[in-house]
Amino acid sequence: MAKSTSPVKSILAKPFQVLLIRLMYIALLIAFLVIGYLLGQLQSGGSLIAGNNNAAPSAPSAAVPSAPGEPIFAEVDNGNLPVNGDENAPVTIVEFSDFECPFCGQFYTQSLPQIITDYIDTGKAKLYYRHLPLSFHPQARPAALASECANEQDAFWEYHDTLFDNNATLGTATTAKYVEWATDLGLNASQFETCLTSEKYAENVDGDNAAATAAGASGTPTFYINGQQLVGAQPFASFQAIIDAELAK
Repeated sequence: MAKSTSPVKSILAKPFQVLLIRLMYIALLIAFLVIGYLLGQLQSGGSLIAGNNNAAPSAPSAAVPSAPGEPIFAEVDNGNLPVNGDENAPVTIVEFSDFECPFCGQFYTQSLPQIITDYIDTGKAKLYYRHLPLSFHPQARPAALASECANEQDAFWEYHDTLFDNNATLGTATTAKYVEWATDLGLNASQFETCLTSEKYAENVDGDNAAATAAGASGTPTFYINGQQLVGAQPFASFQAIIDAELAK
């Protein structure tokens, strides 16, 4: 014979069941909110662990002008490319740059002309260019290799100017375009194309990249003026202050 359920127990059980169901809904809602937040962090590239000191180091980036602070110095050699200016000039400027970098293009159009007029053409300073092609600029490395191939035919600085004159659209450049620019400068097109497609001077580009890292250059453009670091597309006055101080020593 089946046992009958006590009316009192049945009445007490219903509120408990309702409470349990509500708690389950609340728990599910919280779980969905947490999962949604974590997915949002992952999609935006955010870190899920605050204060993670084991994160991989970031790649070099395009450099905005740095705020004034304590001067940073590094021993940097001049690289393999020809000098712009008098080799005996007392002030040496070494530029680590990327032909596709917009800040580097800004330096080329806004500050470099005055530096050339006031210091390079007057024999007070000389400029050396070294490569620091950034990985997120697809044509930075091909352009660097192309400039090395132009240097093979004694036209580095002419090709340097052509690349920066086309800085805004360099990201869509092709091998044919690099050869066309070389031809426009009167270079041997066949020799240039063979040099470029074989990456003949990859060792030079990679060596400059390693030298930049060793010197502490983490973005482009980065300059070393008699060893003193200057970061970003700085106005002419920033270069003038350092160069004049060096000339006064």
